[in-house]
Amino acid sequence: MEKSVICADLFYLPPIEFFVAIHDADQLILAGGDRYQKQTYRNRAHIRLANKVESLSIPVIGGNKKVKYREIKIDYKQKWKNVHLRGIRSAYGKAPFFEYFFPYFEAIYDKNIDNLYDLNFELLTLCLKLMKVKTKVLIGSNEEEYSSCEDLRRIIVAKEPFEQRNIYEPKPYAQLFGLDFVPNLSIIDLLFCEGPMAHEIISQSKKKK
Repeated sequence: MEKSVICADLFYLPPIEFFVAIHDADQLILAGGDRYQKQTYRNRAHIRLANKVESLSIPVIGGNKKVKYREIKIDYKQKWKNVHLRGIRSAYGKAPFFEYFFPYFEAIYDKNIDNLYDLNFELLTLCLKLMKVKTKVLIGSNEEEYSSCEDLRRIIVAKEPFEQRNIYEPKPYAQLFGLDFVPNLSIIDLLFCEGPMAHEIISQSKKKK
């Protein structure tokens, strides 16, 4: 049986749509040689607070299209880490699975990883582990590696509504705040709220073609 291989961009605490897109893949190849782009999921994620959806953004040093993504450094002179951890605690501290999962995330933040790419890779690896996803994850090094995969690079973009893409059909789950379900938040929203059921909800959220 031929293996399913997907190529994709690496994001910060990716949106649920990303995990729906890679759900059936035997192997995930992450773009490793691309240039950095601002205002993307590479350095921002969305969580739900009591009164609004909040964007968590990681400040970077000298981020522009001339610099490779894997060379982008995180700006720790700005107190973003405290803001993110405080925001996550405020949003999900009372979620059913927060006390089980949060220490794993906090341990990664406490490493003060220099490179944005490396931080995102560790967080993605953790999310896949918590959901018991067995997809093998590799980092691509040249265009030849992407020639035989389902190429999702530059497809999942923050500036476009997910409804425009043929990937994600929201499967509502119990969120902490508000009466209306908010789709496609960061994967941590689903993990903290649903725990072991996260994988099943993702499998049910694939848009029928």
